Amino acid sequence: MTIPGAESYRQAAAILRASRHNVAFTGAGISVESGIPPFRGEDGLWARHDPVFLDIDYFHEHPLESWKEIREIFYDFFGKAAPNEAHKQLANLECRGLLHSIITQNIDNLHQEAGSRSVIEFHGTSQSLVCTRCGATVRTDAVDVDMLPPRCSKCNGILKPDFPFFGEPIAKAVHDRSLAEVERAGALLVIGTTGEIMPASVFPLIAKSRGAKIVEINVEESKYTHTVTDVFIRDRATVAMRTLCNLLCPGQ
Repeated sequence: MTIPGAESYRQAAAILRASRHNVAFTGAGISVESGIPPFRGEDGLWARHDPVFLDIDYFHEHPLESWKEIREIFYDFFGKAAPNEAHKQLANLECRGLLHSIITQNIDNLHQEAGSRSVIEFHGTSQSLVCTRCGATVRTDAVDVDMLPPRCSKCNGILKPDFPFFGEPIAKAVHDRSLAEVERAGALLVIGTTGEIMPASVFPLIAKSRGAKIVEINVEESKYTHTVTDVFIRDRATVAMRTLCNLLCPGQ
């Protein structure tokens, strides 16, 4: 259901106030205003880069070539991004007890930098690396990524970013924790995701089937808008979250 104008914000605020357990589900769209482009679409990363460098088989066969692309995109470029107001307002809602967790498909760490504490990184994070030989993990800022490919200090194995490449599964513990939050949610706040990527894309459908209300914030309609969404706010994430939080936390 699409409700134009201010009424959509009022209804969204009422839903979040009435719910005992609010969960945010975020995608690439929330970080666009921090300067991080989405992967897909006309202006997406895949329009300028061949995604083969994130194929796990290609990575094992050509680690240096993969790492050149990885460093340029995820560390030289993404590393300059800072949280925007949408990230900060989600942290504000958590602080005020109006948001209980965030499930994010993003790997940019911007939710945590904004102050959110209960964040489930469904697709992992660029902030740590994992050894492809011994499985050891290390913070990315403790590794010199100018020396490519970076290697494990314990076994000299090649390190890779700690997020699933194409051909790798989602970690079971992360999937199970995310599913538990979705099934518990009384309201799911969907921000900046269009429902294209499995298996994360099923979470709003599961939440709806368990009785949750779905509030969607997107600049364009998504696969959720006319299927499970109860209130659709067509706006940029920063504008929408500022407006919504002003209703939820007047005088903040």
